[in-house]
Amino acid sequence: MKSCMKKLVWSVAVIAAYTLPAAACTGISLTARDGSYIQSRTIEWAKEPMESFYVVIPRGEQLVSLTPTGSNGLHFTARYGMVGLAVVQKEFVAEGINEAGLSAGLFFFPRYGGYENYSPAINRQTLADLQVVTWMLTQFATIDEVIAAINDVHIVGLDDSSVVHWRIGDPTGRQMVLEIVDGIPYFYENKVGVLTNAPGYLWHVTNLNNYINLYPGAAPNSRMGEVNLYPIGGNSGFLGLPGDATPPSRFVRAAFYRNTAPPKATGMETVLQCFHLLNNFDIPLGIEHSPGQAPDMPSATQWTSAIDLTARKVYYRTAYNQHIRCISLDDIDFGKVAYQWHPMDAVREEPIEPVRIS
Repeated sequence: MKSCMKKLVWSVAVIAAYTLPAAACTGISLTARDGSYIQSRTIEWAKEPMESFYVVIPRGEQLVSLTPTGSNGLHFTARYGMVGLAVVQKEFVAEGINEAGLSAGLFFFPRYGGYENYSPAINRQTLADLQVVTWMLTQFATIDEVIAAINDVHIVGLDDSSVVHWRIGDPTGRQMVLEIVDGIPYFYENKVGVLTNAPGYLWHVTNLNNYINLYPGAAPNSRMGEVNLYPIGGNSGFLGLPGDATPPSRFVRAAFYRNTAPPKATGMETVLQCFHLLNNFDIPLGIEHSPGQAPDMPSATQWTSAIDLTARKVYYRTAYNQHIRCISLDDIDFGKVAYQWHPMDAVREEPIEPVRIS
C-alpha cells in the first residue's frame, strides 16, 4: 500500500509538472431540438502520451480519497453508479456521468484558484481535487445537492501546483462552474455553455465584451474614399476571432462557435456536432514546444468526449483512434457490475478502413 501510494502521489506531481504549462482543455455544451443535452470537451497533455482509462463504479463501492500524506482521506460509499474517463490513475476521473444523469468534469485552473491549507487533523473530511468528480457523481443526483454538500468537505491539492475548477451539469440543461479561490468555493451559472482554463469564469465572460464587433456571416461591402471594399471569402464577420491556443482565446472562439451552431434534431446528431466543433480545438504539437522538442505522439489533444446527459451515454475518441466509441449506462447493472477500469485504447493504432476497388 505504501509503495502504491507513493506511485499515486508521484503521478499527481507528474500531472502538475507537465500539464499546467500546456493545459488546454476546452468544453462546450449543446441542446438538441428534442431536448437532449450534451456536454463535451477536449483534454490535453503536450508533454508525452497520457495514460487514460474508462472507469465503471458500482453502487455500494467503498471509496477513499488520497491526501498529501497517504490514502487516508474522506471515506465514502457510492450511492449512484457512474462511468468516468480518468487520467493517469483510475482514481482521477476527469469527466463522467452517473445513473441519475448528473455529469461533472475538471479543467485545470492554475494560479487563479487556490484551496484551503491541508491539515492532517481533518483527514476524514479531506477530499483530493482530482477525486472531486468521483465524489460528486457517486454521491449526488442534482446540482443543488452538490452545492448543499460542498462545505462538508475540505478540498485540497495533492501537489501545490495542481489546481482545477469544475463543470457540473444535469439533464435539464443547467450547468454550473465551481471555482475555489483562497479556500472559498464559488458557484456560477454557466449561461455561455463554455469552459476553458484560467483566468476564472467571470473574467472570461467579461472578456467577451472585447469581441462585440464579431458576428456570423459576411461583412457588408464598404468604401474607403474612392476605393470599393469587399469581403475576401466567407465568414468575414468573424474577422478578428482569436485563433491561438491560450485559454482566453479558446473561450472566445468556443463561445462564438457554440452559440452560432444551429440546433440539431436529436441527441445523436448533437453529439456528432460537438465532435465537429471540437475539431477546431485540437492542439498541434509544434505550437507548444521549442523547435525539435515536440514528443513523438499524434496530438497534444489526448482525447475528446461527449456525454449525452439525457440518454446517459458516454462517447469518446482519442488521438490514437479517431473512431467514436460509446458506453451506454443503460447497459450496465450498477447493482451487480464490478468496479473496473480499462485503457481507453486497447491498442494505440488508428484503424484504417480499406476501400476495395473492383
